[in-house]
Amino acid sequence: MEEKEKWFETTIRVRYQETDQMQVAYHANYLVWFEVGRTEMIRQMGFSYRRFEDLGFMLPVTEANIKYKRSARYDDEVLIRTKVNLCEGVRLVLGYEALRLPDCELLASGETHHVWTSLNLKPIRLERRAPELYALMKQYEG
Repeated sequence: MEEKEKWFETTIRVRYQETDQMQVAYHANYLVWFEVGRTEMIRQMGFSYRRFEDLGFMLPVTEANIKYKRSARYDDEVLIRTKVNLCEGVRLVLGYEALRLPDCELLASGETHHVWTSLNLKPIRLERRAPELYALMKQYEG
């Protein structure tokens, strides 16, 4: 039996200032929405970005990719789905989907690549610095 993908979900509503004159969401906002999804995923796992910093490390983005399928428009409710694609040493790769509610039409999908670093941005190995967080991320990898 195939294991179900481990998505974390949160919703946003497209605000007027996020749209152009045609009330279509500006393409760069998807990166902001993916960040909301990433932050909420980590919170749902029992951590927070603030706790990362308190523990002495950060998670900067090193690469971002988005594939646009349909337009989000002003006042649409959008489901942001986030999952751990890869957690390996210093690297973390997260996957995303943005779906319009209530019909769950796929608007965009994407991926962000991250590197675990110290507060002075030196790469660190998560399994050594925070083994409990590493184990948690590995549990959701897939």
